[in-house]
Amino acid sequence: MIYLDLFFVFFKIGLFALGGGLATIPFLADLATERTWFSLEDLVKMIAISESTPGPLGVNMATFAGTQTAGIGGGIIATLGLITPMFFSILLLCHFLKRFKHNHILETIFEGMRPAVAAMILCFVLLLLKMDFLTAYHSGQLYLSIFLFVNYTILTYHFKGHPILFILLGAVLGVICGL
Repeated sequence: MIYLDLFFVFFKIGLFALGGGLATIPFLADLATERTWFSLEDLVKMIAISESTPGPLGVNMATFAGTQTAGIGGGIIATLGLITPMFFSILLLCHFLKRFKHNHILETIFEGMRPAVAAMILCFVLLLLKMDFLTAYHSGQLYLSIFLFVNYTILTYHFKGHPILFILLGAVLGVICGL
């Protein structure tokens, strides 16, 4: 029964994952509050792990959430649930895009989706910041958290280095601050 539930929950998430893996994050945050499969704190860990492992973010997160919930079988089922709607929508889109390749209305629809996806991602970033700052506040490290956030933001804005360098820097800072 848990496998069927995992499949349909992630199938619904996959239906709305038009913006890629980051667009699934708000749905996963809602899932964390609705079910006991994982907490919001686990979601933050899932994002960190999914960002640092090869493969699409949404698929990695579905696999991780499914595995947390029901073992390896749960990971496979959750991943299949997530990618099934994408698979069929890509097949349909390919069929119709060949016919309407230069259709102005279709181009306008896709342009209109971009701000909605950006807004979904921004909402999750704000939720993530709120969770981080609340955790830091309760652990007495609010000023350190704000300091690191501001400096890391400045670094990523001014130095256009490879993202892996910033991920490694964040990991090192996390370990140092955790000690």
